[in-house]
Amino acid sequence: MSGQAEALPLNKKAAAQINALQLKKIIEVALLTTPEPLLLTELKKLSDAPVENHIIENILEQLAQEYATSGVELNRVANGWRFRACPEMQPYLDRLSPQKPPRYSRAVMETLAIIVYRQPVTRGDIEEIRGVAVSSQILKTLEARSWIDVVGTRDTPGKPELFATTKQLLDDLNLRSLQELPPLEEMSNLLEHDEA
Repeated sequence: MSGQAEALPLNKKAAAQINALQLKKIIEVALLTTPEPLLLTELKKLSDAPVENHIIENILEQLAQEYATSGVELNRVANGWRFRACPEMQPYLDRLSPQKPPRYSRAVMETLAIIVYRQPVTRGDIEEIRGVAVSSQILKTLEARSWIDVVGTRDTPGKPELFATTKQLLDDLNLRSLQELPPLEEMSNLLEHDEA
């Protein structure tokens, strides 16, 4: 009798390990086959039984370490976790789809930078900083790309719209938060260096 009682916890432990291995495979497959980042809450739904956040986080850390030396990497971005090609692999992948990424004008990039570093801002704020009028097309371009959105209005006459960045911009830049961006002074130095 006592032999059976001792064997039971070992079997539960073995079953838990098998379930953990299975869950790891399921999470890996979900992340590899889903084009959008997956949140922790979505990854928890993949388990047959309720699972705590720290277990999923441990699995994600294991996967990140396992893929660290491969051509893909597991990253945490604003909208969750996703696999992506390592940056040094991109030139090879570009051979498969030779289409050029969209090029944005200097005006679009300046407007985006102002919104990123000064948000929330109005169109008037942007025009004051840039010293020129902001074309509606520039804001429409950034909104169409889902990089900015109207987040409210300023409590001043005319109630101008306030623009701020979205999580989509962070995902596209492979960032978790705006705090991961370089300081504004550093960006100014880089731009001045590029123009020289």
